[in-house]
Amino acid sequence: MLSVVAAPWRRPPVILRHPDVRHEAASTMKVAVLAALHRGGTDLDRRVPVRNAFESAVGGTYAIDRAEDSDPEPWKLLGRTASLRWLAERMVTHSSNLATNICLEKAGHEAVAEVWRRAGATGSASPRGIEDLAARAAGLRNVVTARDLVRLLESLEPEVLALLEHNAHAVDLAAGLPPGTRLASKNGWIRGVRNCAAVVYPRDAPPYALAVCYSGPSATGHDVDDPAARLLARVSARVWRARHDLK
Repeated sequence: MLSVVAAPWRRPPVILRHPDVRHEAASTMKVAVLAALHRGGTDLDRRVPVRNAFESAVGGTYAIDRAEDSDPEPWKLLGRTASLRWLAERMVTHSSNLATNICLEKAGHEAVAEVWRRAGATGSASPRGIEDLAARAAGLRNVVTARDLVRLLESLEPEVLALLEHNAHAVDLAAGLPPGTRLASKNGWIRGVRNCAAVVYPRDAPPYALAVCYSGPSATGHDVDDPAARLLARVSARVWRARHDLK
């Protein structure tokens, strides 16, 4: 299943394909955690313990698999401390799972749910942390729709959106754009799922938002060499060619 939503920035969508189909969120849910943390009034320069032990959404505790995390840097600080600001940045720039769960515990699940409500989301939710397998088994799923991902981007404060411009994973939608094109994006992938949402800033046209979600066998779960990543790049390239007509 391929879902696509493209819209002139903060205007109604002009391209819609299965916009409200739910897909596993993968790492796109980290944007909602980022927004919740920034809106919570927490001192982001406060240092917090870096540990691999988290409260499950259904009770008990769990740990995450270091081998499944795309960012090794926070793991180097296990047993020490790091600022919330640095952890939040690693969460979205390098998609750190460890940083995400630490930030989620500090922000709180209700604050993340409020981010989705404030954005006007109708089919997306982030009720559990990364690799909270007990919660997943109990039916708590992190899900997104392409329409809600665009709504989420549109709801972000400028300083929060700006953090997404430093996404180190220049694949998916970024790969379909001319080199050097400015964009603020967050992607996510697991086996069977490939998602990405971005605000694209062409030099010769107004900015636009694009969200593409794919669920199916083409998503191998690899970071770069993934047929689904190439599919998202082709969609991005096609929308780019039509950028002057997104009105």
